[in-house]
Amino acid sequence: MLLCDIGNTTATFYKDRKIWNLEIDKFRVWQPDEKVHFINVNDKIADKLNDPMFIDMSEFIKFNTTYIGLGIDRAAACYSINTGLVVDAGSAITMDVMSNGVHLGGLILPGISTTLKALKTISNRLDKPLNSAIDLDCLPQKTTDAISYGTIKPIILLVEELSNDKPIYFTGGDGEFLSRFFKNAIYDRALVFRGIQKAIDENKEIFCLQ
Repeated sequence: MLLCDIGNTTATFYKDRKIWNLEIDKFRVWQPDEKVHFINVNDKIADKLNDPMFIDMSEFIKFNTTYIGLGIDRAAACYSINTGLVVDAGSAITMDVMSNGVHLGGLILPGISTTLKALKTISNRLDKPLNSAIDLDCLPQKTTDAISYGTIKPIILLVEELSNDKPIYFTGGDGEFLSRFFKNAIYDRALVFRGIQKAIDENKEIFCLQ
């Protein structure tokens, strides 16, 4: 079964535990040879998805939440989690709290790469690479470390506060890196797809008719 998470710049596929990407421009002309169960946050690609080979999973991924406007990508990442903090770390970082299958709320902040890009627009002196080995217990003594500390430390503190010692589920491009800072962290690159698969499993009768 082929699953797909369509974003603004790439479409990410999952099948048989393998994950691969297509740039959106290439996805526009790509033709599937099997049905694709998908979620989509890219309004510009909606016309392509009218093809009966594409099955929209958004209406099947529903759970208890009072959050208004929760993105389907965030919902899918949370859908297979009963209790814990779900962190999707990409160009933006989302954090969502789940408790006994209920979504309690969440937040959005700039991702690591986005923060670094924003800093270098202020001054060329702030155009520095991330020091992934930064010691977060020591106050920085040079600009490179100051930028790295200021980028990573706030994320870590937010995760610590929101997780409240419960499991932390990381996904996204920077998820594996951030998970290293926590003993109770689980990195799952396929977390969004697990949510899609759960929705399929819960609606087997419907999909068997398609």
